[in-house]
Amino acid sequence: MQVFNFNRGDLNLFNKQHINLVYKQDVYTPYINHEFSIRNFERQQLEKRKNYSAVTRSVLVKSLEKSYSIIEDKGLTSKNIELLKRDNTLTVTTGHQLSLFTGPLFFVIKIIHVIKLAERLNQEDQEMNVVPVFWMATEDHDFEEIQSVNLFGKQVTWESDQKGPVGRFDLEGFDAVKKEIIDFFGNHAEAQIHRLMNVYDGANLAEATFKLVHELFKGYGLVIIDGDKTELKSLFVPTMKKELEEQFAFEAVSKTNKALEKDGGKIQVFAREINLFYIEKGIRQRIEKIDKGYKVDGVGEFSKEEMLAKLNEHPEAFSPNVILRPLYQETILPNLAYVGGGGEISYWLQLKRVFDAVDVVYPLIGVRNSVMWIEENISKKIAKIDLQLEDLFKKTDLIKREFIEQNESEDLNFESMEAMSIELGKQIEDAILLVEPNMSGYAKAEIAKLEKQLTGVKSKLIKLSKSKHERSMKIIEQVREKLFPNDGLQERTTNIISFSPEGNISERIDTLYRAIDPEEKDFIVLREF
Repeated sequence: MQVFNFNRGDLNLFNKQHINLVYKQDVYTPYINHEFSIRNFERQQLEKRKNYSAVTRSVLVKSLEKSYSIIEDKGLTSKNIELLKRDNTLTVTTGHQLSLFTGPLFFVIKIIHVIKLAERLNQEDQEMNVVPVFWMATEDHDFEEIQSVNLFGKQVTWESDQKGPVGRFDLEGFDAVKKEIIDFFGNHAEAQIHRLMNVYDGANLAEATFKLVHELFKGYGLVIIDGDKTELKSLFVPTMKKELEEQFAFEAVSKTNKALEKDGGKIQVFAREINLFYIEKGIRQRIEKIDKGYKVDGVGEFSKEEMLAKLNEHPEAFSPNVILRPLYQETILPNLAYVGGGGEISYWLQLKRVFDAVDVVYPLIGVRNSVMWIEENISKKIAKIDLQLEDLFKKTDLIKREFIEQNESEDLNFESMEAMSIELGKQIEDAILLVEPNMSGYAKAEIAKLEKQLTGVKSKLIKLSKSKHERSMKIIEQVREKLFPNDGLQERTTNIISFSPEGNISERIDTLYRAIDPEEKDFIVLREF
């Protein structure tokens, strides 16, 4: 395995804001707390520790202990939960939706990134403990985004008509999906995939995902948190009350959006008047302000007093949207930094005023590693037609055209042929006009015939050349589709299982672990030989 790095700005794969967030985060100084760098973590941890209460820490740890009570082998995670009881223990966090069997590769990349970041910070400061955290977005209700997974070029889909927070979905029909996955490994009865599919189970999708991710990362000490817990929501009640009464987030985000747009920034999300949902099994509906108080479609209308009473009695029935979810996370976690994809981190730029409004420390924000994995069989195809890694980032048609130009024979150099044709045409015209000066039209017609013949010869030769290189053209198409499925980044489509034809997923996770570097800004290419 070889590792190559490419500046993201040279690849025409990422927008300007993404590039700035990776390489020049200081241009967003008005919208962040501190620039994401190892040297700024000490300053960040001093601010967070002053802002984070012992009461909140106690509630968090008890909630985690309760969640992990269903796990027999807690691995290194048990040690990290114990460390979280100490006031010098902080976290670095990433999160994602409950994608089917972890979904696209970047799900795993995110997690490994924060694991490696925590390790790096623990080496840097021996007096501070840093724990990697994965936040499960169990309250998200966009089932279509998570119900399918791409395995070996085939889409596996879980069909369900359930609605509301996906974490609360029961697992009806889930066994059929797991069987479809296991069928890929019929010849590998002892493979890890079978144990993982047995673990991938529970009372609902949240519990099943919790168990699966723990099984994959227990050896790294990853702590997994589900924010859809009554005890954790209770910590966020004061902020949710403020949102219901004052709609503070809308004003904060609107002001930031105007300033960010003026500075050339890209707006990813827009705040609503009230940035909370009402949830229960089968329902996740917006809470809207009306003259009488509040309205929830399909549930009813509530006076201010009724809504606040419900909030105090049942905080688990309230769910922050994309604007308030980061604030909720940072309220309950002793968190130093959030790591995510470029688009995800972009919308964090819009939120600092929201944090300031409730006196919660805004975290460092960092863009995760971006990785392309070239498997051995693809690597051999690349070598067979002598492509350079830089070539792979070009569009397929351009790669083909350049390949033909670089590999065609001398016979396909038409310059001398065209020069001779021009000279012959001139001689024909001169000879005709010498005999009969009034036959200019005839001369031009004959020259046109000559040019048409030459064009036909050139087309024929080009067609023969393309046919000669047909196999190479096919290889280029295969390589590009494997590395850029549907002309997009591989990490956004292909699942980790597709890199594990023998079904031993943890071996491939270990490979990624060795390659990922939380201080690496460039695009990472892993190439197997």
